[in-house]
Amino acid sequence: MRTIKVLIVDDSPVFRALLTEIISSDPLLEVVGQAEDPYAAREMIKRYNPDVLTLDIEMPKMNGVQFLKNIMRLRPMPVIMISTLTQHGAGATLAALEYGAVDYFPKPKVENAAEMIDYRSLVNEKIKMAAEANVGSFTQLSAAQSVANDDNLPSLTIPKRSHIELIAIGASTGGTEAVKQVLAALPAGMPPIVITQHISALFSPSFAKRLNDTSRINVQQLDANRAPLIQGGAYLAPGDKHLVVSRRGPHLYAQLDDRPAVNRHKPSVDVMFDSIAETVGSKSIGVILTGMGQDGAQGLLKMKQQSAVTIAQDEKSSIVWGMPRVAIDVGAAKYIASLNDVAALICKNLSKSADQ
Repeated sequence: MRTIKVLIVDDSPVFRALLTEIISSDPLLEVVGQAEDPYAAREMIKRYNPDVLTLDIEMPKMNGVQFLKNIMRLRPMPVIMISTLTQHGAGATLAALEYGAVDYFPKPKVENAAEMIDYRSLVNEKIKMAAEANVGSFTQLSAAQSVANDDNLPSLTIPKRSHIELIAIGASTGGTEAVKQVLAALPAGMPPIVITQHISALFSPSFAKRLNDTSRINVQQLDANRAPLIQGGAYLAPGDKHLVVSRRGPHLYAQLDDRPAVNRHKPSVDVMFDSIAETVGSKSIGVILTGMGQDGAQGLLKMKQQSAVTIAQDEKSSIVWGMPRVAIDVGAAKYIASLNDVAALICKNLSKSADQ
């Protein structure tokens, strides 16, 4: 296999050396250069033509987010942001994902050798994933969002009565923008929506706020141990707990679940989908969007087996076609749709259920 060429952009010589050692430990990865600021990086990109860029957010002369915007406008390429685990870092990292970064990883707070091994694995896995990412889909996503934000265009509508009680959305890498696009296109008054996105616990409150600010749906992170699911509301799993759905009589509730990680993820899409297959069944819609790995595929299959409507994002519009691909491969998807069509497909199936 061809080695993946990586360019490191960070103003700290100590961290550049550490990251070089980590990346170089994998025979499939090669560090072709180190840049201390975006100006040096710009020349190295031209010289080395790297496959992946790791980019620090906080740097002198020009911050990483601004440099990312320039890159994605002039020479789109896979970029992974290096974030700080602070509230400011959360906002900047989410902005970077909005501008086209594939993913992020934090600067380490390593206290023992085992943690360092885990960190090494995390970094190198994300770099390999980024090298395969469909960066071109981000251009399509940006164009679709521009269209979705045009108030002069007709909006989607939903029937006054529908048999669908719940909509569930699961996503991972690339999902922060994909979920945002789907919610932004949906009308107010939808059946309740539950969302599991693989994201840091520090970042999930900021992500919920961004979703709320860009949609006609009332989006909140699920912070209480249990909350009733209300029409017109969407509920995001926090970044360190699973979200499950339960029923008491005719009423549905979202609950936090602190069991161990499933498919290496907490929150896990499979945990959420499994609970919905069991409690809501045919009166639900399940959607699996862009993401690395296979989390959610088996849960979506269980939903389909209970006659739920199931939707998987297609390859062309996915930044990382991992989770949706596995869902399609196991036969979990009733529909395969471009991201641009997911919201309309949800509304179409709400109308179809009302006619039955």
